[in-house]
Amino acid sequence: MAILHSATIRPTKPELLEAVLGGPVEVLCSYRFEDPAGEVGVEAFVVRHEVQLQHVVFTYRGAPLVDDEARLVSTVEHSELGPRWVYDGTTDPVALDCFRRAVLGEQDQAVLELWEDGRLVGIREPTVRLSARAGASADGATVRIARNLGDAVTGPALVASWAGGESVVAVLID
Repeated sequence: MAILHSATIRPTKPELLEAVLGGPVEVLCSYRFEDPAGEVGVEAFVVRHEVQLQHVVFTYRGAPLVDDEARLVSTVEHSELGPRWVYDGTTDPVALDCFRRAVLGEQDQAVLELWEDGRLVGIREPTVRLSARAGASADGATVRIARNLGDAVTGPALVASWAGGESVVAVLID
């Protein structure tokens, strides 16, 4: 489950997406994965930027990540959780592990629980359905998270379906 707080975040997620992609975006849908350790938020967005469909993955952390490979996107102030460090999920080991497990059919997208004043007030219906597409053996393969959607891909993959669209969002590569 992913806990969604009734909170204010500054800068906002659309502002972060616009900063990463360099201009206005239309958010079409989003989904989350649950970090098995419960420490890192993993959220992915399918957006339209100009004419291109883009897939952007953020991770949210309560402390800076000590990893030379991970790219910091920004820091944000979350009214419920305090400061958060936002990373490019394509470079964050927790997100990469979540996507790898999802491609292999070992992890589902998170159930989105809505919390307010410390209590569960509802469940948000997902705007995306994820499904694993089988392929050849995945032993030793690594995951590549797609950024530009619509590219043809073969092999084991994770497919996102939303109102009006469908695309591969991650693939295993040798």
